[in-house]
Amino acid sequence: MVYTVGEAAKQIKVAASTLRYYDKEGLLPFVERSDGGIRLFKSEDMSMLKTIECLKKTGMPIKEIKHFIDCCVEGDARIDERLAIIKDQQASVIEQMQELQEMLDMLDFKRWYYETAQSAGTCSVHDGLSIAAIPEQFRKYLKHQD
Repeated sequence: MVYTVGEAAKQIKVAASTLRYYDKEGLLPFVERSDGGIRLFKSEDMSMLKTIECLKKTGMPIKEIKHFIDCCVEGDARIDERLAIIKDQQASVIEQMQELQEMLDMLDFKRWYYETAQSAGTCSVHDGLSIAAIPEQFRKYLKHQD
């Protein structure tokens, strides 16, 4: 099956302009064009588009994605390099996830803090709480003296 830019974009949930930009940046050397210059995305191109979009969402810069795509186009001679790129990006995503988890933990604490204050009608309710009254996972956020 062959897809237009709009159809391919819809498949990977991006704007058609995003695919045009990727093409302009050299990320789509595998995409064929019709005699009239229209981009023709084949079914097998969709996997590569999904990979590009995944790498972009993980924060990989366009220049590095282009390098990865170039390695893919060159074939099996660059498997080791492709694997190294993916492993590096995977490590980066794991680090991002840990940072996001820390942010979520802080937001959980703030939510508890303000829900408790809202119920009491004042933030000063926390001033008199014993350490035992504070949920254990939130104690690290308070400089609390017993």
